Amino acid sequence: MFQSSKKIALLAVAGAALLSASGGALAQGQGKKIGLAVANLQAEFFNMIKQSVEAYGKEKGYTVITVDAKGDATTQVNQIQDLIAQKIDALIYIPAGATAAAVPVKAARAAHIPVVNVDRNADGAPGDTFIRGESIKATTELGEWICKQTGGKGEIAIIHGQKGTSPEVDRYKGFMAGLSKCPAMKVVAQQWSERWAADEGNKFAQDMLQRDPQISVIFGQADGLALGASQAVKLAKPDHKVWVVGYDGDVGGLKAVQSGGLDATVTQPTFTMGRLAVDAVTDLLAGKKVPFDQPKDGVLTTKENVEGFLKQHP
Repeated sequence: MFQSSKKIALLAVAGAALLSASGGALAQGQGKKIGLAVANLQAEFFNMIKQSVEAYGKEKGYTVITVDAKGDATTQVNQIQDLIAQKIDALIYIPAGATAAAVPVKAARAAHIPVVNVDRNADGAPGDTFIRGESIKATTELGEWICKQTGGKGEIAIIHGQKGTSPEVDRYKGFMAGLSKCPAMKVVAQQWSERWAADEGNKFAQDMLQRDPQISVIFGQADGLALGASQAVKLAKPDHKVWVVGYDGDVGGLKAVQSGGLDATVTQPTFTMGRLAVDAVTDLLAGKKVPFDQPKDGVLTTKENVEGFLKQHP
């Protein structure tokens, strides 16, 4: 009887501790609003960030108000001005493009609202912290992998993301660094997208393959672009192997690597980045210091290791 009472008492203490911890987590964001300004929810990567921020924000007690710029910088400026008018306590910001990217940050600062940038920063007006994938290191590894797979020879096409955005610039820089070890490989075609989307990747790749049928490598700077390019390769029916690689590790991209539609991608810790953004908001609102730059490594993903990412995406 004594042992039974003791166990019940211990369980009650444990339960109280759990409730206290849960209540503490909720108290962090209780009554506070986070504005989440997303560049374009048509992109699976940004949708995954949204899911992570909304789920983890709710867990912490925040109200998360999400707006989608659909890739338009002017729309995003207006949306963020509206969020500020709604008296948000913090802004998590993924710029819709390089143009006017600094305007929302300056507006939030004028209203004394902390800004957490994710994936992209604003030139001239960076956020209080920048949570991003370490694109240069990962794409260097991707470029080296392509060199090895192709024997160091071939013609390359690159389908860029939105021109001037930090991931577009860094992914190009890293990929070219990786290719530098294979001087016989030449970039023969390049095109910049507006939305990082599959339909753009498909159209650009079709045009590239028609102009230069000898292209043997296509790098889409996002999985959506690469998936579109992969369809164009199937349509073109080339007489040689065309390697198609992407970036982000979206679920669609990972499934394509598994099935052979893509040869490789780089998997970013997308859900982790969303949670880190919410944690950064909590710290900034509490007056704590946060690192100015928070890079997170991506992982080269091929058929050899894709299963693990499909089972549990980081």
